[in-house]
Amino acid sequence: MSVTKLETNSDGNKVCPKCGGVLGYIEGGAVSVINGKVDMSSTLPKYTCQNCAVYYQELLSSGYYDIFPLPQELKNPKRKILSTGDLAPMKLVRDNDGKSTCPRCGERMDFVEGQPVRIVNGKPDMENVKEHFHCNFCGSVYRRIASTDYFQWSEK
Repeated sequence: MSVTKLETNSDGNKVCPKCGGVLGYIEGGAVSVINGKVDMSSTLPKYTCQNCAVYYQELLSSGYYDIFPLPQELKNPKRKILSTGDLAPMKLVRDNDGKSTCPRCGERMDFVEGQPVRIVNGKPDMENVKEHFHCNFCGSVYRRIASTDYFQWSEK
């Protein structure tokens, strides 16, 4: 049994130690009976990661979490992700929270502000110099086309 401490991101959400994605929260439910035995673990809240197909459950209010495989009933059905060839340039607008809906998978994607050039391993890293949208679910990046309001899917 391996236990881990879950980190919190800048928004106050717990993040998965494996993939870095935001964990979903499921409140504890009623006591259940499985195979004729009382299951008290169903009363405890769970933090779920759909990407890794696991959930985390706190051990004795210690702040440390044990990892379990995600049961079939908690798994989200796979979303259809459009191929990149089907994506035409589009207008993407930020909401009040600085996010927009990903045209490829339908999840919420983050807006990344332009940053100065950084040196990584002795080479300039130009990836985040221009502002763009990034989807954590499908990994898509949408970059602005010249000085227009249109964005297009882009490889890293």
